[in-house]
Amino acid sequence: MIHWFQKKNKSANIVIEVTKNDLTINGYEVQLPTHLEVLEKILGRSTQIKSQIHWKELGIFTNPVSPSKINHIEFNVAYNAMSVTSKAEQKPFFTGKIIADGKNVMNRSFKKMKGRMYEVSSFTYTGDRLPCIIGITYNKIYDKRIVRKEVPKDKYVIKPLAEEQIEFEDFGFKLAVIQELMYHQELLKPMFKLSEFVDLYDKRKIDLEEEGYYPILEVTNYFKELPIPKRLASAVTEIYQDGGNKIYLNLLRFGEGWEEYWDIESVGDARQFPKLKKATLCYAKKNIVDELNAMGIDAAWI
Repeated sequence: MIHWFQKKNKSANIVIEVTKNDLTINGYEVQLPTHLEVLEKILGRSTQIKSQIHWKELGIFTNPVSPSKINHIEFNVAYNAMSVTSKAEQKPFFTGKIIADGKNVMNRSFKKMKGRMYEVSSFTYTGDRLPCIIGITYNKIYDKRIVRKEVPKDKYVIKPLAEEQIEFEDFGFKLAVIQELMYHQELLKPMFKLSEFVDLYDKRKIDLEEEGYYPILEVTNYFKELPIPKRLASAVTEIYQDGGNKIYLNLLRFGEGWEEYWDIESVGDARQFPKLKKATLCYAKKNIVDELNAMGIDAAWI
């Protein structure tokens, strides 16, 4: 281990170099996703604060999926006035070099470098010109190291059910049910993957990098038309909405969690799920929580 990493205020000696497909820290190759131990061998011992991993003395942190699956690294490069912590508590800031595609992006404003295996983004406080945080994030879609299995061309061709299906009156409620049955319990097949759907769609070319900031009509229609067998209704005992749910990430490539496209507007569909006892919501109209509670369903905002 390089011992000077253990001293305070030494981030000025750290050089991050990132290209579309490569990432190095002081010359050491790092392949995201990575294990915490790999980063600690380079950066020194970390500290866990709630769900985040910090190298506080270096101004570096991450919010890992697990200690063995770190997908992104972030650098506090300047005071963030939106933070609940004071400027003194945020110090020391990262003062090293972050070289993206041959250019040092420290202390400069730049657009997100996307459409690559290692995306580089900046977070700028409203009213400021320069970023307070610079992030490097692994994007699996563009990982050329992954050998992908051939996907059947008709994977997302919707076929009629030979059994009774649930008829929904509220699209937002249907999406919450799909999250539970498709992504949580994995009972509803096929599991939808946005990148696959786009690759297989042959009616027109869908450009995720251009169109991924708003709902894509063809993707939305797929979920509207997707039949759900009535026999699966009894498997739904809880619905849990979160901006990070896979259903919403597959509906909107660059979603930020504040969208209202998928708000539950009525509770009528809840009557079709006799074992539904709990609902945690973030995409719903204000009256929905009270109405679900009145039906005997323990409902609350996230």
